[in-house]
Amino acid sequence: MNLRMIGCSHKDAQLDVRQQLAFNPTQTLEALGFWQARFPDDELALLATCNRVELYAAGSADPRELVDALLDYRHVSTRQVEAHLMSLADTDVVRHLYRVTSSLESMVVGEPQILAQVKQAYQFAQEVGSTGPMLHDLFQSALRTARRIAGETDLHKHRVSIPSVAISDLASCVFESFDNKHVLVMGAGEMAEETLRYLRDAGKPQIHVINRDAERGNRLAERWSGQYHEWPELWDQLVEADLAISTTSASEPVVTSEEFDRRVSPYRHQRPLFVLDLAVPRDFDPAVGEALGVYLYSLDDLAEACKNNQAARAAELPKAEKIVAQETSRFLADASHRATAPVISGLRQELERPKKAELERLFQKLPNLDESGRREIEQFADRLVNKMLHPPMESLRDASQNGTPHGLLDALRRLFKLED
Repeated sequence: MNLRMIGCSHKDAQLDVRQQLAFNPTQTLEALGFWQARFPDDELALLATCNRVELYAAGSADPRELVDALLDYRHVSTRQVEAHLMSLADTDVVRHLYRVTSSLESMVVGEPQILAQVKQAYQFAQEVGSTGPMLHDLFQSALRTARRIAGETDLHKHRVSIPSVAISDLASCVFESFDNKHVLVMGAGEMAEETLRYLRDAGKPQIHVINRDAERGNRLAERWSGQYHEWPELWDQLVEADLAISTTSASEPVVTSEEFDRRVSPYRHQRPLFVLDLAVPRDFDPAVGEALGVYLYSLDDLAEACKNNQAARAAELPKAEKIVAQETSRFLADASHRATAPVISGLRQELERPKKAELERLFQKLPNLDESGRREIEQFADRLVNKMLHPPMESLRDASQNGTPHGLLDALRRLFKLED
């Protein structure tokens, strides 16, 4: 098949590494155009999300060349990211993309956003003209696999992360809608990003980010079309907030009960404030939760709800994995058929020509042979050709199932002098 994938994900690389390889839509289109010129005989597609950057290729390009192309575009040295890059080939590429598209490789298994992101990745490749028949079949079959898992399992019906449980099961009990709600995010790490993703799915909140590192805070705010605030604005932002999500790495509580009572409570007039404290240690003094109108939840409060959701998901994972295995086998069989069909057809033609010539010579020597006898001889010749074809076809079928038919195909082409 000559399929390749090189890239990194949240499983292999921290956010700082992934950010160095990040692509926005404009950069994705531009990069595909550059790479198409660099690898004119290859098909290319780039899947770029906040949690993964993966370059898919079909053709003869060497994986090392693909890595160099990816890093050159982002002006990143190999030394900085090499330990975090993964490289897959052929069957592993198929299985990996199926799992990615079905959200089995996601930070939050069962999340729905990745399906649209895979679709967009293929659409970008189509727009640039960098795709072709192999990647077309691969991406279409990946989308089909994801739809099967969504339709045949309950994997997507169970919220399985702390932020998803908090937003869907808890915050929704406080707010009927998240539209236009003032959301304050304290910290700019992966947990903050994940929580914002679920909030954006649930509505259209107004996002405000506050972080001691202005550069990281600004990046997070920009990614979610929000507004960044300097750290001293914390108390004013808590006065305005409807939801506060805290994910800092502070060693002591950022918001003490005394400071909250003095600088926040008097100005809120008991408006509901939902606080999701995801920090370890806590960012909010537990006593803040005793203030009127404040709904404070920490990791300990959410642990049991998450366990229930994880248990519900676990029962569905074997079903999803079985579908991935089925669809992977189906793709490999289809790909092998496409590769072997021309050789089998050519081999049959090579045997049919001498068969017909020999039958014609035999019938000329037996002019008195009746129609029944001619049919019997023709059937004998057909059976003989089929039996001669059976061993190479069996060998091709076995090689195809093992994903290694190319060596045998080349040998048959040379032995029987078959044209491509």
